[in-house]
Amino acid sequence: MNTVELANEPILPLPETLNLNPAKVKLGEQLFHEPRLSADDTVSCASCHNLSLGGVDHLAMAVGMNRQVGAINTPTVFNSGFNFRQFWDGRAATLEDQIDGPIHDPREMDSDWPQILRKLQQIPAYHQAFEQLYAQGITEATVKNAIATYERSLITPSRFDRYLRGEFSALTVDEREGYRRFKQLGCVTCHQGINIGGNLFQKIGLFGDYFRDRGSAITTADLGRYNVTQAERDRHVFKVPSLRHITRTAPYFHDGSAKTLEVAVKQMAKYQLGQELSSEDINLIIQFLIALTGEE
Repeated sequence: MNTVELANEPILPLPETLNLNPAKVKLGEQLFHEPRLSADDTVSCASCHNLSLGGVDHLAMAVGMNRQVGAINTPTVFNSGFNFRQFWDGRAATLEDQIDGPIHDPREMDSDWPQILRKLQQIPAYHQAFEQLYAQGITEATVKNAIATYERSLITPSRFDRYLRGEFSALTVDEREGYRRFKQLGCVTCHQGINIGGNLFQKIGLFGDYFRDRGSAITTADLGRYNVTQAERDRHVFKVPSLRHITRTAPYFHDGSAKTLEVAVKQMAKYQLGQELSSEDINLIIQFLIALTGEE
């Protein structure tokens, strides 16, 4: 591959620099790890989006306050700023909007903004930090902005990004071949753009009935974007997840049913491409996916 071919790639590298206010990033980091955002002061954003675990919790379904089990798999917070919508069903347009979801969910934080603001306003360090950074001080909007600014800083540049910038030796021969097959077989149809996903919606089960074969009852969460639009065309439609840092974010799919990358690749090929991949294809694609593991 030469530089001309790179210009036509369906995947873009992550930016080398981010234009974010460092002080807001630092404040957002504190709030991201702040359990007092939850009603009983036990659950923070980091409880489910554990940065030492790839920005997830490695559970099939999220667990929130009082060990209540949620309805859907936790998506990684890493690179989430590059998603065109937030949540599996895309119901939130921005990271700021997304924050309302866990805040109000009785199974997650079970809180509300008046309660949160009262708590934060009683903490001198927060009061001082917000006064320095925001003319409005501590408000729902400024808390959301600080957290979202921090989340936008959480990117995972990888060897693949170096490859996309022309450093061809950044990938091994097998990783490059895995990427070629990833494109040739059609995976790139959905997993493309700067986040290698996260920029479109797709129905799960274009070829075959994923939910029938799964063998468990269909849940409300399985309806996907239908829950947002009530449009029949959106039944079982989900935001395509990013593949960046994918080796660190198991289990996979909205229902957490795929425990390994091998299972995930095999099932996506079957239900989304209508293909039964050879062991060689699967192994090479996984080699490529490994190259997407970045720095945290």
